[in-house]
Amino acid sequence: MAHAYTPGLRVTEKTLIERERRLPLTGEVLVEIGAEVKAEDIVARTNLPGNVQIVKAASILGITPEDLGEAMLVKKGDHVKKGDEIAMVSSFFGVFKNKVMAPADGTIEEISAVTGQVIMRGASIPVEVAAYIDGWVSKVLPNEGVVIETAGGFVQGIFGIGGEVSGELKMVADKASDELTADKITPDLRDKIVVAGAYVTYDVIKKAIDAGVRGIIVGGFKDSDLRRILGYDLGVAITGGEKIGLTLIQTEGFGDMKMAGKTFAMLKSFEGKKVCINGATQIRAGVMRPEIIIPLGQKMSKEDAESIHHASGGLMVGSVIRVIREPRFGQLATVTELPAELTKVDSETMVRVLKAKFEDGEEALMPRANVEMIEG
Repeated sequence: MAHAYTPGLRVTEKTLIERERRLPLTGEVLVEIGAEVKAEDIVARTNLPGNVQIVKAASILGITPEDLGEAMLVKKGDHVKKGDEIAMVSSFFGVFKNKVMAPADGTIEEISAVTGQVIMRGASIPVEVAAYIDGWVSKVLPNEGVVIETAGGFVQGIFGIGGEVSGELKMVADKASDELTADKITPDLRDKIVVAGAYVTYDVIKKAIDAGVRGIIVGGFKDSDLRRILGYDLGVAITGGEKIGLTLIQTEGFGDMKMAGKTFAMLKSFEGKKVCINGATQIRAGVMRPEIIIPLGQKMSKEDAESIHHASGGLMVGSVIRVIREPRFGQLATVTELPAELTKVDSETMVRVLKAKFEDGEEALMPRANVEMIEG
């Protein structure tokens, strides 16, 4: 029954990582199957339709909608620039003229003899999709995008803000319990992804942004500081689109929370390597966690990846877990017992439980639903 438990966070030094890179609408794929790509390489591109502008041309000219066609100086499909004359009527033998000017650059999409309106479409908006991770193109989605795969280290976080960035991994903490202080934000951290320990404050984050740091990975930070950074309460929205100047990922939870020893040690072992991170988080249905990927510059077969995954097994004695409900919310522990029988808890319900030993040496019995496993 232990293996019926679904693992939570993944922290692994090597696994097969696949990421689909898809355009928002059909376009052009720029790479072929087997091509080696870097995180910043553009793999697909398209153009989004420009904004629509409606010009009440007949009203401006003082004519009926039926007469608009004769007053037009341009036709459907023509490209115009802002300020160009697109329609005109004259009176008193040409002495007086009423004109309609294009409000922006664009294309004439419709001239309506029913409404008297001219519909303009603004210039198209180019959209490019980058590879996000160093790796190889394993699949091409015709006119839509690609799938990139690589072997790499992989860490899932608890919560994050900011989108996809990459840079050199730099440790700024000696221990997993260290706080990131302002004196550790130095000019040489520009364009780096820095690993703090347990905690970072609003003021230090702002200094990091000013210093050009691309990302911060830390155990935790205050939710009040999150509001200050964003300027609003986040609520239950999907994060990842914030434009704050860097990507921030917490690995443990909100507050001053020591980074898990395994996570800290693994990241430290990859110092100096290129790392790709994404703070996108969704905490409702369809859970999406922030992620840290360290490409190893190697390929891995799906068979090898499956064997590694199955070797990690499910919840068992010795598994590292994190408590996800009070009491001891956010604390790490190691499973010491997995009783097979159901046990009555404080709520008078019968549930499956486990016994775990915390870092302070204390052991506690708790419902399995109150923990999540950190999958290695």
